[in-house]
Amino acid sequence: MIRKKLNKSTMNKIKMLVSASIVTLMFSSCAMVKSPLSGAIYTGVKAPVAVTSNSNSTKVGTSSATSILGWFAYGDASIDAAAKSAGISKIHHVDEQSTSVLGIFASYKVFVYGE
Repeated sequence: MIRKKLNKSTMNKIKMLVSASIVTLMFSSCAMVKSPLSGAIYTGVKAPVAVTSNSNSTKVGTSSATSILGWFAYGDASIDAAAKSAGISKIHHVDEQSTSVLGIFASYKVFVYGE
């Protein structure tokens, strides 16, 4: 009975609104990233991870992982991979950087300092 009262144009608008809402819910905040703080629209945070008693940090090694839509994730963001990338055998400290944009793209980087 309600359907008879609504014209075809109004029904199409309702269908479009429902479809857009479903798609928005499916894609909202899907690409998550580890971070001490996070923003719904943009996250760009650097933070410490660990510190050792080793002195000197003449080298810096990095490793990273990336996520797209929370559907695809790739990379090796381990401390071991970052240390190996710069030939570090004695770690001084480790930092991390998290970036996320609208839940579409997320990136996590590890920085290892040492000798």
